[in-house]
Amino acid sequence: QVQLLESGGGLVQAGGSLGLSCVASARISTAYVMGWFRQAPGKERELVAAIRWSVGRTYYTDSVQGRFTISRVAATNTVYLQMNSLKPEDTAVYYCAAKPFGDLLTAHGYDYWGEGTQVTVSS
Repeated sequence: QVQLLESGGGLVQAGGSLGLSCVASARISTAYVMGWFRQAPGKERELVAAIRWSVGRTYYTDSVQGRFTISRVAATNTVYLQMNSLKPEDTAVYYCAAKPFGDLLTAHGYDYWGEGTQVTVSS
């Protein structure tokens, strides 16, 4: 069982930056995929970015490509999401998630979830 704890959300003006962190309670093995999801009011949850733990290969949804960066530090079992050039449409609850194996590019198969952190971007 892996517990995930997010931090770093908040309120920022459009064009600003925020960084999110997610610490896992247990060692993340090399086969894991770690992802950041978000869910805005009235919308479905979407996969924003993902990273394969072993090699650091990444995936981004089109709407955040070039603005968001996902990274990880294996020694501390931490995954990060750096968000730049934020837009009001980025406003959502952001969730960290983990799956022990599987496709980097899909939103399926995530077994472990954090409780989420609110990101609000004002116009």
